[in-house]
This record gives sequence, C-alpha cells and structure tokens, in this order.
Amino acid sequence: MVYGSGSKISNSNQKLERDFSSKSIGLSLKSLKKSVATTTKISSSESVKGTIPKLEEAINWSKYPTKKVLATGYTAGVESTGKNPNDPQYGITYSGVKVKRDLYSTIAADTNVFPIGSILFIPGYGYGVVADTGSAIKGNRLDLYYETVKDVYEQWGKKSVNVYIVEVGKGKLTEKELTKLNEDKTMQVFRQQYIKTKLE
Repeated sequence: MVYGSGSKISNSNQKLERDFSSKSIGLSLKSLKKSVATTTKISSSESVKGTIPKLEEAINWSKYPTKKVLATGYTAGVESTGKNPNDPQYGITYSGVKVKRDLYSTIAADTNVFPIGSILFIPGYGYGVVADTGSAIKGNRLDLYYETVKDVYEQWGKKSVNVYIVEVGKGKLTEKELTKLNEDKTMQVFRQQYIKTKLE
C-alpha cells in the first residue's frame, strides 16, 4: 500500500512538473513575441531610414576635376530633336543608345570637350553619360535628358554649374555599358533614391 500511495505522489509530482514546465515555456514564448514586436518597431522607424546619405553627400567629389558648363534640358520629342514617336530614330542618341533618365542618364555634349562615353556628375541632376550631340551644344555646354518638357522646366531649366569629370570617354558607348552602370550592385541604394523621387 505504501508503494501504491508513493506512486500516486510520484505521479502527482510529475504532473506538477509538466504543468510548471508548460507554463514556463508558454511564458517564454509570450516574452519572445513581445521582444520581436519591439525590435520590428525600432527597425522600421524613420530615424533608421534617414541614415542613407544622398549621392551628393556620399562621395568625396573633391578628388575629381571640374569644369563649369551651361546646362539645359532636352527630351526625345520634336521640340528638342525634330523627331516624332513614329520616326525610327526617335529616342536614339548619336552614340546609338536609347535616351535614358536613370541613375546614369544620357546627356548631350560637344564631343571635342567631353567625348562620347564620358561620365560626369552634375549636382542636382546626377550622373550623366555623354551619349548624344546637338547643333546648339558647342563648347562648355551640356543638354541633360528628361522624359518630358514639363520635367525640363520644373526640374532643371537652364543653369551654370560645375560638373565633376568622373571618367573621360573613349568615343563610344553601348547599351550594355549603360545598363552595367545602372545595375551596379554597389550603387542600387542611390538608384532607389532616384526611382523614389521619380515616382513622387
């Protein structure tokens, strides 16, 4: 009989231990869920998002040579190129690549000053890759590509600006080279900033 009652006590103790363990685990899981929720809230706060600098601030531009230019804006349309959307050459630059407004955009220049393929950084515009020419673009002048006339007037107009010469071109530019520049993995955070601005 003593053995039997001891077995009941032993069974009761085991049940208590199981109940206690279950409650401890349940308490731990509730604590863990609360902790995860707090972490998520912190990581999505505005102060964390605001830590990515703009392209103008992220690079030491003083190490690049500069040139003062008069920069205007242009589009692929008839008002800038004399071509309409039905023209087979519509949106095709002198270099043969399609016009593009991206992290690295196509721009027009005097090829005696900036050869085709030259990469410039234009404060307030971004990177420009010389892909085009223009009858009025002579000497220290640039024409910056925009998708619409409205964009030209609202975002640029006509400005005198010091541009940074990142790379002097070799006289040619291909779609593959332009795509490679825009898809450089190390630059995607800046490209996302540009895309976000473009969508606003």
